[in-house]
Amino acid sequence: MAQENIPTDTPVAAPRASVAGSVKLVAWAMLGIRSNKGYKDDLAKVNPLHVVAVGLVGVLCFVTALVVLVNWVVAK
Repeated sequence: MAQENIPTDTPVAAPRASVAGSVKLVAWAMLGIRSNKGYKDDLAKVNPLHVVAVGLVGVLCFVTALVVLVNWVVAK
């Protein structure tokens, strides 16, 4: 049986970056619970600009929720 010559230098397509993957990565990061393997897998699949944008939106939503909660508690 003859062995096929398979080129080993063919480029492998990079995984697609998605906003949903960035949201998942940022959510796990904000919770602070993530396995090292899962973190590395997610990190290889995301676009850094997506992560920054999702992180800023997440922090903005968190701060807004805290301000609304404090105003609600103080108003009573």
